[in-house]
Amino acid sequence: MQDSPGTTDPRPSHPISRRDALRYAAAVSALAGFGVAAAGTPTASAAAPTLIDFAMRQLAAQDIRAAGHSGVINYVSTSRPGSSFGAKPITLPYAQSLTAAGLVIVSNYQYGKPGGTAPSDFTRGYAGGVSDARTAWQLHTAAGGGQSAPIFFSVDDDIDHNTWNTVALQWFRGINSVIGVQRTGIYGGINACQWATADGVIGRSRSPGRVWAWQTRSWSRGQVHPAAVLYQRVVSTESNPGPVVGGLPVDVSDVLAQDCGQWNLHP
Repeated sequence: MQDSPGTTDPRPSHPISRRDALRYAAAVSALAGFGVAAAGTPTASAAAPTLIDFAMRQLAAQDIRAAGHSGVINYVSTSRPGSSFGAKPITLPYAQSLTAAGLVIVSNYQYGKPGGTAPSDFTRGYAGGVSDARTAWQLHTAAGGGQSAPIFFSVDDDIDHNTWNTVALQWFRGINSVIGVQRTGIYGGINACQWATADGVIGRSRSPGRVWAWQTRSWSRGQVHPAAVLYQRVVSTESNPGPVVGGLPVDVSDVLAQDCGQWNLHP
């Protein structure tokens, strides 16, 4: 990456109401114009609809649309000590401008990072997960995020299974205790996405067979988790910058499911 609600039932969602079904159909129709067929399941490819993520500053909705992207994955976290990222956290006026332009929004939490001025979030254990979930939910809802929309919490590192079991898993369980499993998602490489799915700490998309996994190409060995809803195909770095939108290099993620956790499907 660039840089208190009650708990919910972690079991698969119940059948949705007619009103929610109509809202879902409308959102699917909007995404269909970017390459998602209503009856099909997109794959990780340049033909899929794309969402961008960025941290340095807010990008104008018209620039995002002009670049051909269907929305953003934006932070519901603040900047680390010693940094000041203009896109962290997403604000209500900015979210409203994106929505008015027909763009979708997905929420992501990342405060610390490896080698940064704050340690990687997943290292903070159960209590850290509780604290991070409270912060994420407050910023998400303040910006107008949907009450049932997921937040993707970042494991922005190449961890092994032992680190997952002894450290990261406890962090996710702390998150679950605050916002519930169904509103919890993960950002990470293929292994972390698979472990989170197997251990039942992330929720399920309304798209059949999909879970709240936003997989990055980093640490994924060219593989794509079949249950992921998003795949970060372009990771912008100083040495290999991503495509430029509004004067800023961005990360690009393919949308792999009609329900990828966008706010307008989860009011």
